[in-house]
Amino acid sequence: MKLVIGLDGQSSGDKALAFAKDLAANTTACELIVVYVIEWSPFSFQTAEENAERHKRREEEISVAMERVVNPAVASLTEAGLSARAIVRHGDVADTIDDIAHKEGASQIIVARSSAGGLTSRIFGSSTANLVMTARVPVTVVA
Repeated sequence: MKLVIGLDGQSSGDKALAFAKDLAANTTACELIVVYVIEWSPFSFQTAEENAERHKRREEEISVAMERVVNPAVASLTEAGLSARAIVRHGDVADTIDDIAHKEGASQIIVARSSAGGLTSRIFGSSTANLVMTARVPVTVVA
């Protein structure tokens, strides 16, 4: 069984991680795929110089996400004796998590409802709702 865990970089992601960790600990041969999506729209018109800067910024964002969010999550899972790996991508949160889950043959996607207020809540909250409505595999939303 494969479980995709969508992290949002906030403490609410810890809830999804804990839920998936408990589920995997009670399941034989379970692989956990920790996913972090950096919201990114490919639809913008830029000069060649702006595109070069944008590519550099994308690489930096992936590096920061791996270091601060994804690698610590994977480390906590592997320290618990679980099989885990990480994927960081740019794109629409709901579409990207669904695409990864589908391509990986995941049995389930686990995400948390964001507890943060303001813009973060609206962005990730709507992404969670979109994921629930469009995903090709079951989605568990942890409160």
